[in-house]
Amino acid sequence: MLHTPHPPTPRPRARSRRRLRAAALLASAVSVCLVAASAPPTPLGVGDRLFPQLGNPGYDVTAYDLSFTYSGSNSAPLKAVTTIDARTTTDLDRLNLDFAHGKVDSVEVDGEPAAFATAGGDLVVTPEDELDEGERTRITVRHSSDPVYPEDRQGGWVRTADGLAMANQADVAHLVFPCNDHPSDKALFTFRVTAPDGLTAVANGLPTGVERSGGSTTWTYRSPHPMATELAQVSIGRSTVLHRTGPHGLPVRDVVPARHRAALEPWLEKTPGQIAWMEEKVGRYPFETYGLLMADATTGFELETQTLSLFERELFTEPAYPKWYVESIMVHELAHQWFGNSVSPGTWSDLWLNEGHATWYEALYAEETADKTMAARMKAAYGASDRWRTAGGPPAAPKPPKNGSKTGIFRSNVYDGAALVLYALRQEIGHAAFDRVERAWVARNQDGTASTADFVRLASEISGRDLGGFFQAWLYGEKTPPMPGHPDWKQTPAAKSPAAKSPAKASHTAHGE
Repeated sequence: MLHTPHPPTPRPRARSRRRLRAAALLASAVSVCLVAASAPPTPLGVGDRLFPQLGNPGYDVTAYDLSFTYSGSNSAPLKAVTTIDARTTTDLDRLNLDFAHGKVDSVEVDGEPAAFATAGGDLVVTPEDELDEGERTRITVRHSSDPVYPEDRQGGWVRTADGLAMANQADVAHLVFPCNDHPSDKALFTFRVTAPDGLTAVANGLPTGVERSGGSTTWTYRSPHPMATELAQVSIGRSTVLHRTGPHGLPVRDVVPARHRAALEPWLEKTPGQIAWMEEKVGRYPFETYGLLMADATTGFELETQTLSLFERELFTEPAYPKWYVESIMVHELAHQWFGNSVSPGTWSDLWLNEGHATWYEALYAEETADKTMAARMKAAYGASDRWRTAGGPPAAPKPPKNGSKTGIFRSNVYDGAALVLYALRQEIGHAAFDRVERAWVARNQDGTASTADFVRLASEISGRDLGGFFQAWLYGEKTPPMPGHPDWKQTPAAKSPAAKSPAKASHTAHGE
């Protein structure tokens, strides 16, 4: 997908030109249109190896404007309007949006009513006039956004004790709003959330306005940085928003259940120092704000939603979790703001670049602040690596999720198994070159998408040697190669294998799994 960081202003289409052309070719056009109109709508995808029906070809989304109206009940559908600005990349007589849960009331294309139908997980839109390649267009969908899902669906709206939050990874943003639900098509986002007075709404980015009217309040949030749909976040609840200042004046805001504010504050005050620690490793924080959203819900995961990471509140109030362990999880999700959010994966097979790096910095932080040595953790991971590859595939070629479980790609092979690849790379090229690779990766690809092949090229460039063979073995091999500098490291029999799991298990398998 093309990446266009600025939202276009849709221009009126040359309808008179089209109609003159159609009149001149009436005889042939009528027959062609009849054939096209009779073709049934079909679901499309961008051909992702793990999620073949995810995303849609033919256009590049440049901006989303999402409006949600919340009634006060987290089991009732929200009224919603999704406006999508896009640029076509080919001629289109219809276009597909990912949308699989909710009622569509109407669709407009550039202000004119458009026909629509569902096909699989897609909403298929047929505008009055076909769209030409390179044309800017605006699609407006009025729909419901339902927070109640069948038992076999995971993610989307998360119902909390006092409202809602979002968890859209890997492919469930389209259960919440119509979109091009693939990380390769990043776009700018504006959120407008209306809720009854007494509740607070927060979303990605910074607030741009608050309007109160008739017993309800509308909050507007906007981010100047493009974002993947899986990273969208909206929180609605009886929340307190806490503000503090991070490095170089960075606004840090946290969203917490009001009644737990005092218990959570000692954890929240650690964030500015953690941001400073990450900046020392890889460079300046890439967004306009950061903070933690403490959801009063049991999810089983934490999630790196852009600028506002989602956490379970009980992670911080349950005394059984060691301090170093909780702080490691905080750093894991923070590291994702660079690795996965600012630099997003080109395909879901590139997930190891997200989770491997977040696990790497999680472990490095534990080493530097809690004496949990990186070498010990990586040796344990090495011992389990072959089993992880057998179960889930090698790090850069993970096996597809089983039984429709979309979160099934989040296995140990892309967490500690991928961090092990980074450890091997540092052993192979040295600490100094490795650090330059990390900084260059996030600097060169900021606000974009990048692939495994891009990482291999960069590491080869900076190290001054061809690392293609090295990465081929470590990223795609069925067996784990020998560890540079540690010829004594061996695979550990299953019965004797240490856990060797990421304390966070990051986004989808947090504490306790």
